[in-house]
Amino acid sequence: MITLSAADYRAALPEGGRLLGLDLGTRTIGTALCDAGWHFASPAELIRRTKFTRDRQHLAALVARQHVAGLVIGLPLNLDGSASPRSQSARAFAREVADLGPVLLWDERWSTVAAERALIAQDMSRAKRAERIDSHAAAHILQAAIDALVNA
Repeated sequence: MITLSAADYRAALPEGGRLLGLDLGTRTIGTALCDAGWHFASPAELIRRTKFTRDRQHLAALVARQHVAGLVIGLPLNLDGSASPRSQSARAFAREVADLGPVLLWDERWSTVAAERALIAQDMSRAKRAERIDSHAAAHILQAAIDALVNA
């Protein structure tokens, strides 16, 4: 199942469960995990993209290891809300990993900006921020999604 609707996604997961948030980049995939009660999301590991089959294996192992019930994938939209070429890429990625669990495509506009601001506030070096930005953006995407799911 792949959906844009928080209510439909919530119905697909009546028991809740841990969710895995993904921020898809061209070179990396930022990941974040939330608790089974959908209270908080936190950054997880950074996956360096190689071949899709290897990336998928890495995600499948993470899903199994963390007992993930579903995935939330950031959907990069234009500022006016229209789809972009990167949106098509995210949808294609969602189709390829849909067998790992239900997939919610979540609007990720401004997620990287919010993550950047949070990391600047932590007063860390530019190199460390660059290493952690994708996972923090994934946490921002996942937190927004679970907030909507709790209220759905």
